[in-house]
Amino acid sequence: MLKYGIVGGGFVSAFHLRALRQVRGVEVAGLVSRRRPESLAATVRQLGLGEGRIYSSLGEMVPHVDVVAIFAPNFARVEMVEELAEAVRRGAPLRGVICEKPLARNLPEARRMLAAVKPLGIPTAYFENQIFMKSVQAARAQLEPVMAAMGPPLLTRSGEEHAGPHAAWFWDPLRQGGGVLSDMGCHCLAVGWHALTPPGKPPLFLQPVSVSADVALLKWGQPRWREQLQQTYGVDYSRTPAEDYATGIVTYCNPDTGARVKSQFSVSWMFDKQGLRLALEVLGAGYAFEANTLRSPLEVFVGDAAAAGVRDTEAALEKSQASRGLLAVQPNEADLYGYTDEQADAAEAFATGRPALLDWDYGLEIVRLTMAAYMSAERRATVDLTDPATQRELETFVPLIQQGRGAELLGG
Repeated sequence: MLKYGIVGGGFVSAFHLRALRQVRGVEVAGLVSRRRPESLAATVRQLGLGEGRIYSSLGEMVPHVDVVAIFAPNFARVEMVEELAEAVRRGAPLRGVICEKPLARNLPEARRMLAAVKPLGIPTAYFENQIFMKSVQAARAQLEPVMAAMGPPLLTRSGEEHAGPHAAWFWDPLRQGGGVLSDMGCHCLAVGWHALTPPGKPPLFLQPVSVSADVALLKWGQPRWREQLQQTYGVDYSRTPAEDYATGIVTYCNPDTGARVKSQFSVSWMFDKQGLRLALEVLGAGYAFEANTLRSPLEVFVGDAAAAGVRDTEAALEKSQASRGLLAVQPNEADLYGYTDEQADAAEAFATGRPALLDWDYGLEIVRLTMAAYMSAERRATVDLTDPATQRELETFVPLIQQGRGAELLGG
């Protein structure tokens, strides 16, 4: 039985508990958070996942667990990983460490995190749930012989949209690292890259060639919504705005054939419809597949007279925007979105000693693509990832939006 220690007491940690409930061989032995996570500890015990003991610090918890899962806010991760590394140097025998997407806010931070754990030989897992979605894995398995005959996919279109984050720090570009591109664009960059990759090849097989992207502040820059954002979360987009919409395209090269393939993405915090939507379309020569998480075999209708009895709209769907009418309901969101299978992959990897499908080196490359997308948006030009000068610039690049200077790009 692997003893997990979870860092972070917010929404993401609670969602991962729903996934861990479906994974064997794991107990949640420890919790640590900036605010004492009493509610999360109660949920751990309620779900029968373990003791869920609350520790006062990460350094105190590490000696008592086998695996540390970092689900804490982006701005706190570098210091946490360095604290974890210090505990290991003092003798704590960790079997693995997990980091939820994104690995870091920029490449300098990502490098610091890798520098902290690599010399200690700690196995790592990077959590990118969309790659583990059963719909994506099943489609690729079904089409594997087709791909062998017709060639791997040539174009992907991915999207993730909802009406906005749950917590104030997610809206704050200085603490989060940007806006929707940093928050959700990393998902689309990863799943698009994965879906284009030929079967049997490693996650970083395709080589990124170029990135072209655009960002905008649309809904949440309007006075009415900007005021609501400030009243609800204390974040002022008239002073430090972040993008609520981003789109772009990444070109990859197949090193075996020299062929170029492309991955389009579109993300937004202004999807005022049913709730969270993940969408993926994959096109090859003579074949295709599509996935859309708002399609469900279950339908629920709540009329006006009955709407007062609805306790929690998000019980039906993450980021749900309605409590009545014909509701989109997903019976097992943690499994649908890939959280269960990414947890199972990490648990098996740490228990057996094999590498996880995605590690922190992979997470660093997703950060690189995200930074390249921000650079492209700032320069209003395609970024050439094969250019040595550009590669050097990305190593120290911090987007204007992440610096709190988003008005220079987005207007204000």
